[in-house]
Amino acid sequence: MGTHNYNLTEQFEFTGKAKTLSIIAIVIGIAAIGFGFSKESLHERTFANLLLMAYYFACVCMSGAFFLAVQFVAQAGWSASILRVPEAMAKVLPIAVVILLVVIGLGLYSHNLYHHWHAEGLTDPNSENYDKLIDGKSSFLNVPFFMGRQIVFLTIYSIFAYYLAKWSNNEDLEGGLNSYRKSFKYSCIFLVIYGFTTPIFAFDTVMSLEAHWFSTMFGWYNFAAMWVSSLAAIAIILILLRKAGYMSWVNNSHLHNLGQFIFGFSIFWTYVWFAQFMLIYYANIPEETVYFYNRWENYEFWWYLNLILNFLSPVLLLMDRDNKRQENILLAVSIVVLCGHWVDYYQMIMPGAVKKGENGFGFIEIGTAVGFVGLFTFTVLRALSKKPLIAKNHPFLQESLNHHL
Repeated sequence: MGTHNYNLTEQFEFTGKAKTLSIIAIVIGIAAIGFGFSKESLHERTFANLLLMAYYFACVCMSGAFFLAVQFVAQAGWSASILRVPEAMAKVLPIAVVILLVVIGLGLYSHNLYHHWHAEGLTDPNSENYDKLIDGKSSFLNVPFFMGRQIVFLTIYSIFAYYLAKWSNNEDLEGGLNSYRKSFKYSCIFLVIYGFTTPIFAFDTVMSLEAHWFSTMFGWYNFAAMWVSSLAAIAIILILLRKAGYMSWVNNSHLHNLGQFIFGFSIFWTYVWFAQFMLIYYANIPEETVYFYNRWENYEFWWYLNLILNFLSPVLLLMDRDNKRQENILLAVSIVVLCGHWVDYYQMIMPGAVKKGENGFGFIEIGTAVGFVGLFTFTVLRALSKKPLIAKNHPFLQESLNHHL
């Protein structure tokens, strides 16, 4: 199978149903958020849903840049022909970053988010609200340092994402290996920075919602979730593009590789989840077990659904080799995984962000999720339509076009 069979200038046209449906979804999301803010009693719950989806949106796009960096550092050949999809996700990262920072900033300002450590008097020994534990963490959990870390980390991720996409475009225009060497060099740097900072980013954004609780594994638990979610998003976009008549060079072996990644990292996510749970359950220390007690008391259904969607479903459905190679099965599993990690983030965020008795599930949750799915679809597909769907001068393109497992 040679390159003469493929149109290496093929470009995606973002029109028709995909564009219309994504805009409709965004409108539904705006309506849900507007409904939440129309009632004062729902403000906290609305902010929690905004944080959930803004965090999810940013994590998937961040992991798109991470996917690119991993491929460059590994000098992987199999993925050379599909890199335009994670590139489009990386290009959208600055938009996701701005949204997340706005949600966090407004949540702090309005005291609808992070109120466990941001309320008045918690660090004042003379106040009746004084909290010794929060006071001990106040050098880390204070608004200037907290927002500073968020801005620095997310800006760094966005800069690397921008340049990885830019150098890929330069490679198309100029040829040669100069852009590829830059991508390799700076991907090495990015992976080191990303590896050290994403756990802190997860500690800040999600774990500090419940500042009395702490888990050293929480960062890697979140890393596994964001990575497997990104892999599922890449698989969904590739399969739908292939079904629409684009990217004919993507074969069952490419799908097999993505299926292996989703299968493997779903098991890794479960391993970290179980390790965190087992140690806390076995130690039976009240200040740690309260985390799971709150979830069993008010979110038990979601707690078990989380395991079914994120462990049992991908493992059982992708265990068979042939299933990884069938686009309809991989598409279904990828959708389940994306929904599953929404459930994962829901039961991570809601108990710490919403007061007991004010939690719920309805139009706010569904509408906000639909809105962000629409926003992700619109921005990523729009970015994807700006360049040809294949990096024609990638040094390993021939290996990818002839990839066979």
